[in-house]
Amino acid sequence: MYTIFKNECTIILTDSLKTKVDFNFFYWEDFDVNVFLQDCNTSNPSTTYLYHSDLEFLWKEFQKKFKIIEAAGGVVFNKKKKLLFIFRNEKWDLPKGKVEKGESIQETALREVQEECGIVDLNLKEFIMKTYHIYDEKSNQILKISHWFKMNSDEKEFIPQLEEDITKVEWKDHIGVQNAIKNTYPNIKLLIKSIIS
Repeated sequence: MYTIFKNECTIILTDSLKTKVDFNFFYWEDFDVNVFLQDCNTSNPSTTYLYHSDLEFLWKEFQKKFKIIEAAGGVVFNKKKKLLFIFRNEKWDLPKGKVEKGESIQETALREVQEECGIVDLNLKEFIMKTYHIYDEKSNQILKISHWFKMNSDEKEFIPQLEEDITKVEWKDHIGVQNAIKNTYPNIKLLIKSIIS
């Protein structure tokens, strides 16, 4: 399965008919991506299931409808198991950014966390997962594929990257994390729940 977010809407790509529901379930050949995207800009939060018996075929065909941007970032913990958050555009988020030409995904993840948080002490650990979200950029529909890595740091002082609209960088304990995910993006909620559940 692939879980993709557009605003507060969710689209799930699946090859299982067990997910079939009476409402918002479509076969790929009957699905209009543009109608779905338009509805996401106007409707209440909803979940749509998109089915094809070959999941990888479905994923490849779905991607053809968008401009793809690859990004990478970090889920950073310290020795006290606190999680590092940034505050940008009135929401809590995790540091990430676009892959630059000639960079590996791992290099991007490290660079973006260092730049956005002003961290020097940073160790890259294992790959966690990818998240997917769609957004509008001028006349393009962008599908951003973000690669997330676990990282460790015991940095105590941060320099938020103000030119990227980051105004705070903070360690958060379990209660702080629960409060932060009340004001974050759906893909970040999914990511955090996958590592702390």
